[in-house]
Amino acid sequence: MARSKKSQAIVDGALSMAVPEETVGLGVDIVEIARMAKIIKRSPAFVEKVYSAAERAYCDDHAHPEVHYATRFAAKEAVLKALGTGFSEGIGWLDVEVRRTSKGRPYAVLTGRAREVAREQGVREIPISLSYTHTDAVACAMAITDESVAATERRRDPTEELTRQFKEARAMLDDLPSAQSAGADPEPQQLKIDDVTA
Repeated sequence: MARSKKSQAIVDGALSMAVPEETVGLGVDIVEIARMAKIIKRSPAFVEKVYSAAERAYCDDHAHPEVHYATRFAAKEAVLKALGTGFSEGIGWLDVEVRRTSKGRPYAVLTGRAREVAREQGVREIPISLSYTHTDAVACAMAITDESVAATERRRDPTEELTRQFKEARAMLDDLPSAQSAGADPEPQQLKIDDVTA
C-alpha cells in the first residue's frame, strides 16, 4: 500500500529520531534446539570451547542438555548484543558465563575482554531472562549503565511535575493584586433598569 508524502515524511521523521546516549543496551537472541543438538553430536569439542565447566555440568545434569546449551548460547549472544559488540573486540565465548542464584535466577558473569568492555561503557548490571519452547531457546539481556540510572533519577514523575506547575500558577494568582487593594469598590455595581434608556 502506497503512503502519501505526508505519511511517509512522518514515518521517516520517526525513524530518524536521535537516540539518547543514556539508553540501556538491549540484546535478544533465539537458538533452534534441534540445531544445537546436531552441533553437539557432530562436534563434541564445541561444548568445551563455548561453555565453562560449571555451565557444562549444569546442562549435562538435565535429561535434555541440548535445551540448556541452546539457552545459554542464546544468553551469551544476547549479552554481547546488549553491550553492542557481539563476538568482536577480542571477546571470546568463555568471557560470558551464565550462572544461577541459589533460587534459580539466571545471571551473567563477565570475564576477560567482555568485562573490560562493560567497564569502559559504565555497565553496572546485566540482567538476563531465559526461556524455551519445545523447538527454540531464547534469551534477553539488558546492559544497564551508570548513566542510564542517573538519567532515570533525573527524570521527573509526571504527577510531581504537574503538581509543581499547579503550585507555580497558584502562587502567581495569589500574587496578583486583589480588587480591594487596587481601590475598586468592594461589590460590583449592578445595572438597574432605571439606568437603561430605551
